[in-house]
Amino acid sequence: MPRYLSLVKIDEATAPAEGPSPEMMERMGKLLEEITKAGVMLDTAGLMPTVQGKRVHWESGNVSVTDGPFTETKEVVGGYAVMQCKDMDEALEWTKRFVRVHGPEWTVTCEVREIQGG
Repeated sequence: MPRYLSLVKIDEATAPAEGPSPEMMERMGKLLEEITKAGVMLDTAGLMPTVQGKRVHWESGNVSVTDGPFTETKEVVGGYAVMQCKDMDEALEWTKRFVRVHGPEWTVTCEVREIQGG
């Protein structure tokens, strides 16, 4: 059965400063329990803000490291999920349910891609 990676992209500039509300976390917990019981979820996690991150760039034989935050980027990867689904349609249905868990104060985009050799 193929595996899919859902990259969760958020706009850090418009995300609630206090982070997810307790109500949103409760809704998220219920969805994660359901998707895990369905045998779909293989791994998932949120990521720390970009202010705590680093970027490593390789170009023309040189490596550079940049400290976060990455102001030139509007959307950043805020988390990920690895799912095992029968097809892309199923992966999209679970991802749609995931984005709906967020309140209207959030702007969330998920990029869903099949994992090569998945």
